[in-house]
Amino acid sequence: MKILMTGGTGLIGSRFINEFEQHEYTVFTRSPYQAKQDLPPQTKIINDLSKLSDLNEFDAVINLAGEPIIDKRWSQRQKGMICQSRWHTTDKLVKLFAQSDNPPEVFLSGSAVGIYGNHHDRFLPETQTTFSKDFASRLCQRWEKISQEASEHTRVVNLRTGIVLDGKGGALGKMLPIFKCNLGGKIGDGQQFMPWIHIHDMINAMSFLLSHKNCEGPFNLTSPHAVTNYQFTEELAHTLNKRAYLPMPKAILKVAMGEASALLLDSQRVVPEKLIEAGFHFDFPEIEEAFADLLMPHPVYS
Repeated sequence: MKILMTGGTGLIGSRFINEFEQHEYTVFTRSPYQAKQDLPPQTKIINDLSKLSDLNEFDAVINLAGEPIIDKRWSQRQKGMICQSRWHTTDKLVKLFAQSDNPPEVFLSGSAVGIYGNHHDRFLPETQTTFSKDFASRLCQRWEKISQEASEHTRVVNLRTGIVLDGKGGALGKMLPIFKCNLGGKIGDGQQFMPWIHIHDMINAMSFLLSHKNCEGPFNLTSPHAVTNYQFTEELAHTLNKRAYLPMPKAILKVAMGEASALLLDSQRVVPEKLIEAGFHFDFPEIEEAFADLLMPHPVYS
């Protein structure tokens, strides 16, 4: 399969490319040097989508591009960068689909569980259509709406992704030094649900959605078993044989992160209902299994 990918140097994109080497990749990135370091040598690199007049040469498009959402405080400027890095790239791809006489058969386009907003302990399958009005939710709603404009030309799948766990990077990679020093702890009261997914299940689910032609629309890419922040914290500390001594009070987090603190304090009990109904099998449905594979010696898939 010939695949055009945006965001191919990120955690998910690079792992997908290195795992599924049977495909032929063209990666759009603004970091070509990093792409050449991280990706297989046969990967074709482009730094401008305007170099493409159509998508006729591709069988699929995977759109993962976007400014990191939690690395910086959400100033108005940063919010603009977060939005435009997603919306503008997606809009360009949609236009390329429209300009194609023989468009790719499928368009996997990024989204996030942040679309749901704070729903406490309510289960959130893809049929949940009552969204929040906060920044993260509005960001994802618009992102998905733009991508769906390509649906008259191709099969569109929106990847509503949770926290992707990888021992070598991402959110978990940032937590590990803290927890290894016995400085980890619950956030706020710890009762907020955290939708998560093992990197192995994440990229396998993407491959599954590429090949299953009956799958379209939004898909929650999360483990079937979301856990509370307290459960996550305790299990991570236990796996590392450490103690989670230091909780992060809600008030301090809000001062430190501002509006972006909602990403850590909101509760989203997301369930991958459509993925399960389609027949996808999770290798790591439980947080204990995921941490054991990612953090214990001799992991199977990491």
